[in-house]
Amino acid sequence: MHEHTGSPAAAEHKPAAGDDTSRGNLPTPGAKQSGGEKRARKAVVGSVASALLVLAGAGAVVVAGSALPPVESSRTVPPAAAAVPAGASQGVCAGPARLLEGTQAGTDPQFSPESATAATSVTGAVLSAAGVLPPSRLAGLDGRTTVELAKAGDKAAAEQRAQNLLAGVVAARPVTGPSVLTADPLANQQASAAGAMKFSATDGDLQGSAAANCLRPSNDQWLAGASTTVGRTSVLVLTNASSTPATVSLELFGKAGRIQAPGSRGLLVAPKTTRSVVLAGLAPAEAQLAVHVRSTGGPVAAVIQQSTLRGLTPGGLDFIAPGAAPAVRQVMPGVDIQDPAGIESLMENTGYEDAGPVLQLTVPGPSDAVVEVKLLGRDGEKTLPAGGVVTAKAGAVTEVSLAGVPAGQYTVSASSDVSFVATARMGRGLKAGTASDMAWAPSGLRLGSQHVVPVPPGGTRRLVFGVLDTRATITYAAITADGKVHAPESADIAGGTTAAVTVAEKVAGSGVVGYVVSASGDAAYGSVVIYGADGRNDISALGLLPAAAGQETVPVRVGY
Repeated sequence: MHEHTGSPAAAEHKPAAGDDTSRGNLPTPGAKQSGGEKRARKAVVGSVASALLVLAGAGAVVVAGSALPPVESSRTVPPAAAAVPAGASQGVCAGPARLLEGTQAGTDPQFSPESATAATSVTGAVLSAAGVLPPSRLAGLDGRTTVELAKAGDKAAAEQRAQNLLAGVVAARPVTGPSVLTADPLANQQASAAGAMKFSATDGDLQGSAAANCLRPSNDQWLAGASTTVGRTSVLVLTNASSTPATVSLELFGKAGRIQAPGSRGLLVAPKTTRSVVLAGLAPAEAQLAVHVRSTGGPVAAVIQQSTLRGLTPGGLDFIAPGAAPAVRQVMPGVDIQDPAGIESLMENTGYEDAGPVLQLTVPGPSDAVVEVKLLGRDGEKTLPAGGVVTAKAGAVTEVSLAGVPAGQYTVSASSDVSFVATARMGRGLKAGTASDMAWAPSGLRLGSQHVVPVPPGGTRRLVFGVLDTRATITYAAITADGKVHAPESADIAGGTTAAVTVAEKVAGSGVVGYVVSASGDAAYGSVVIYGADGRNDISALGLLPAAAGQETVPVRVGY
């Protein structure tokens, strides 16, 4: 590379002594010019004139350019709303409850077979749109179809367009492992579908019943109500039904605060698989444990299999499902509270300290929460013996006893100016030394329009609704095993109360497998509570799942 030293025209001119060009190459005034000097003078003048013309032209170009409108790419274009294609409705159903046999190094468990009487089934329904059922199926994690609810272009469904609503139904289908209920979108609308799994056993350490909704996979969910003290077993079950690997990290909260647990981060769940984690390996001897499950990559469905053994006596089984995300108000409908005198007598026995009804509050943030708790019964609000205001510590789990109010079904409402997570425990059985059961009622969502509510068979089943402030009207239409959606019934519920509707075994000669539920008016919440048959102390609770999402749009900005 050569250094540029300038052109000869730009070189410095050093005139000699007496040279007339020392004054700008122009002759002095009055000097006589030779012919050569005249020609030189004309050349200089011409050059200057040419330069002036170039400068004038450049100025004209600049002025003209300034007067032109801006080019198209420099204009501000408002973002356009683009419709997002509707996705499939997917619910991941947990597999049967399993008894722990031992634990390998780390946190992955080994399981023993179920008891001789253990049975697990899935019940679900998918609603039609414009008289046509969307393609839908119940399948295993490996993709093999167990039940086909409707095929694409199902002519049988199309011929029944005269009926407003049809349903594809899974009626208590026995399963031996995790399963997935899927309904494809129809006419670019997400299908209305929901399913629930129910486990029951009348012998062994896992006596009782447990039910869980078929969950929509998520990358962020909260589960509260676990316990890892002596006789209590908590197994977190993570299911990845997607085709993308999921990396899961757990945040653990106990009574004393956050729990730093080696091995709680970077848990890999391969596609189409389930991974189980024994929570006692991460947080041993915790009577009150909440888990925040977050994943990157594929979304997961998370439940906690919680079981209790009081000495040699089975103390209950439940599948703890995710509740509502942290918020300043949490509502738990369908909390069944037994006779207060019987609860007090039972809890005096060794090993039964956790047999009573409680509300658990988890505050994930850095500030304490002052929480107001209300119990709304059939005839209005009931006052807790210890008062209705409690301080929940930041970063910890706080427990509030719900014992001492008259027996009945309640909606528990908790509110604060700090976001928190909540869940409520209830039990059945008041005699020590006999098998009992328990269930957790997760915080629910405000009811809207056309929720599909599966109702697993067996025992006494109730729809429980709670209304907080003024009044609300609930409509519920039965879905039967023959695929019919029957005429809706309605209930007008006063604010500050809880109402229950007993589910009939059959409607028009066909078994009831679910309901279509809608609400109008003030904020209303709902759940399904299932009691054991033949006088057994079984109890299970299901929150109502969100209704199908409408068509969504996102803003699209064009630029570079």
